[in-house]
Amino acid sequence: MWLRSASLQDLDMINAVIERAVMTWDLPARVKRLSLPTYLYDVADLAAMDIVVAGIDETIAGVAAWEAAATRENPPKQTFLLLHGIFVDPGRQGRGIGVGLLRGAERSAAEHGFDGVLVKAQRGAEGFFLAHGFERMPVGEHQRDYPYRLCKPVGR
Repeated sequence: MWLRSASLQDLDMINAVIERAVMTWDLPARVKRLSLPTYLYDVADLAAMDIVVAGIDETIAGVAAWEAAATRENPPKQTFLLLHGIFVDPGRQGRGIGVGLLRGAERSAAEHGFDGVLVKAQRGAEGFFLAHGFERMPVGEHQRDYPYRLCKPVGR
């Protein structure tokens, strides 16, 4: 498996992987269709975030994106890298691509001096993150806090 930074030429393939992944979620078709545009990346995202692609052969089979978490999202007196998501092409799942992308985010967090990685997971993805050492974050304000926030400290 390989990992590399995404480029402008990758955007169409990245968004195709994301669309195929989102369409497998256990949600009503209308909800998936209406929410899909919020998950797709564009040129501005390439400039604002670290976007990494992964594959087994020459084809992009997975993507992850991250950036520094907003201060209000961080645990007290800590700074975390916010993992926007890991998307793996449904036909390529179960081959370690998602784990490789997750490890890439953890390495990036450690290399850039963050205390850990934070993710706002889809309900169906919570088990993946729990199985890889993430812990649920408390919901302090039910109106503000996303219910499936998880975090994992990383060594610097």
